[in-house]
Amino acid sequence: MQFGRTDLDLLNDIDFKLPAEPVFNQGVLPGRPAPKPSFYLGATSWNRKDWVGSVFPKGTKEKDFLEQYARHYNCVELNATHYKIYPPETIRKWAEKVKGRDFRFCPKVPQSISHYSNLVNAKEPTTAFLEGVMAFEEHLGPIFLQVGEQFSPARKDQLYNYLASLPTDLTFFLELRHPEWFIQPQELYTTLRQLGIGLVITDAAGRRDCAHMHLPLPKAFIRYVGNGLHPTDYVRADDWVNRLHYWLENGLEEIYFFLHMHDDVAVPEMSIYLASKLEAASGLKLIKPHIHRDNTLF
Repeated sequence: MQFGRTDLDLLNDIDFKLPAEPVFNQGVLPGRPAPKPSFYLGATSWNRKDWVGSVFPKGTKEKDFLEQYARHYNCVELNATHYKIYPPETIRKWAEKVKGRDFRFCPKVPQSISHYSNLVNAKEPTTAFLEGVMAFEEHLGPIFLQVGEQFSPARKDQLYNYLASLPTDLTFFLELRHPEWFIQPQELYTTLRQLGIGLVITDAAGRRDCAHMHLPLPKAFIRYVGNGLHPTDYVRADDWVNRLHYWLENGLEEIYFFLHMHDDVAVPEMSIYLASKLEAASGLKLIKPHIHRDNTLF
């Protein structure tokens, strides 16, 4: 992900501390742990040729990448659907690869809807997209709608009308990037809570406003953009562990945490670090990658 990318020489000058816990969240979280909270950890794709010989066994064929990926992660941020509306037949083939596992696909709304239609007269492509992803069945996770950096609050009526048209029996999250959404955001947060729509939290070095910490739903969808295992990545991960633990203690039901790196070879190592820390803090048993190094499993 290039969004929020910053020169590595500037990272030590950025205040990465997550914002204070919003009072807003008290209206969503009950103040006591959920009976069976879930933590889903994932990357942005299973098609990782550069993981062969480390996360994937040597000699793994591309056709087996998804099956191998699902042994190390329990969800994936499905960006492929942003560029194409897939038919149910293709979706079922992907779902078959993870059959029997507690695994979630989190598809991104196609750009033909989110970026090119202005969210107006988008009923037909939206229906086609949803008919496709419904074929994931029990493996369908939250669906996320990302609107472009030029989509400002001046177009909020288009956004809210589109969100209100979405089926309420599915979970949707919204990702916003225009800076003006976060200047006076109370109306946004309240509207999303009323609509039952979540808000993606994007933690990127160059856009600290997008790490807003507000939870319109008792579920969190986090896109963490690291910097190739720079020392600040670990400090940031520690801060996230503390916040996630606090949310879990106060009733957060589901967490979807997606790791982005400018060099995706670094994703598994940061995944292990984050999951191990959260496991120790929360007592949850979490799935995390195993990396083969010199025939040794870590």
